[in-house]
Amino acid sequence: MKLHFIAIGGSVMHQLAIALHRKGYTVTGSDDEVFEPARGNLQREGILPPAEGWFPAKIQAGLDAVILGMHAKADNPELRRAEELGLPIYSFPEYIYRESRDKTRVVIGGSHGKTTTTAMIMHVLKAAGRDFDYLVGAKLEGFDQSVNITHAPLIVCEGDEYPASTLEKRPKFHFLFPHIAVLTGIAWDHINVFPTFENYLDQFRIFIDKIEPGGVLIYNQTDPVLAELVEKHPHPVRRIGYSIPVHSIENGTTVVFLEGHRGNLKVFGDHNLLNLQAAFLVCAELGLKAPDFLSFIGSFTGASKRLELLAANASTSVYRDFAHAPSKVKATMEAVRKQFPGRRLIALLELHTYSSLNEQFMDQYRGALDAADSAAVFYSRHALELKRLPDLPREKVANGFGRPDLAVINGKEGLVEWLGQHSFENATLLLMSSGNYDGWDMAGFARDITQG
Repeated sequence: MKLHFIAIGGSVMHQLAIALHRKGYTVTGSDDEVFEPARGNLQREGILPPAEGWFPAKIQAGLDAVILGMHAKADNPELRRAEELGLPIYSFPEYIYRESRDKTRVVIGGSHGKTTTTAMIMHVLKAAGRDFDYLVGAKLEGFDQSVNITHAPLIVCEGDEYPASTLEKRPKFHFLFPHIAVLTGIAWDHINVFPTFENYLDQFRIFIDKIEPGGVLIYNQTDPVLAELVEKHPHPVRRIGYSIPVHSIENGTTVVFLEGHRGNLKVFGDHNLLNLQAAFLVCAELGLKAPDFLSFIGSFTGASKRLELLAANASTSVYRDFAHAPSKVKATMEAVRKQFPGRRLIALLELHTYSSLNEQFMDQYRGALDAADSAAVFYSRHALELKRLPDLPREKVANGFGRPDLAVINGKEGLVEWLGQHSFENATLLLMSSGNYDGWDMAGFARDITQG
């Protein structure tokens, strides 16, 4: 197979390129910019483009497929050349399906929790010695790639509802056609793509329709919106609802019970327990028993940036989490509060996505930070400029969250000043962001306050 990647430097695109190169395919690619870690990863595999830019001469009639990344625009000169030649053009989820048509396909979708649920399934399957391929949206301990495509009989995919490419505006998870599907919950997101909640719901109805005949849908029945959608959906698929499993917290450790068997966990929070229950049901469909699942999941420490412990001492913990949508922020706050009930909770949320920086979306955050003893919201003017959004007045943010004592911060200096006003003795600092706080050194700060 001869493949060419347009926008090979993307976080998933370069990982797919490497996986297919390792499979023995001839892989070339182009991009106008390639940043780390993609640059180093591609260079080590010998497939880094020799020069940045677009080169239509690379697109030749002998190519078996052209794979198009989200970063590429509709007028991309390489894309135009591929269209002129009539070459097969795929978004990356379309191509992953092409490579996995003969595999058992597991797809995890939902507005939140899909990365962690996917990671839990992968962790358990690897510990059980199962041979499988995967697609996941984070770097996971024990896996050197976030994408792997081999000759394995099974593939586990995180299914994103964001558009597949500049040509294909339908969500990525519409192209994966699962035999085993998971829906973790529904909370309106990506308002730049799905302008109404009903339009957003339609994407999940279509996903259910894509489940293969004889397949199974595993869904979070504690989410009333999702439960109603699944119950009313006409597609004749086997349905398994799940909820938070029986558990307890003993000396700061969460203990979970499945089918009468007990296991200690290194992760915590109701949202992680829901993710775990979904992962268990998937693994059960794949033939694993509860005692084995519990013995393997006990060593799972979480996906990168998902309640990731940056640093801790006897009286202080600093966690980083990817939470940015309102429902994710609330779930993360509740998890930390429940796990450390005797400590103060200091919360710092960065608004970084298109939705979260939109003035019209602010009311969706009402009450999201109420569980914190002290809370701040940070956003940078640079992020607004990159997304070509209008200025977001600080008073609009404060009014949206509905918390009178909320600190609203626009610059890194103000962020450092706000943190400097706090004592972190007997406290948990929770940093929630899909960005990087305008380059602020989170890990360094966490070390400073925990190591003195």
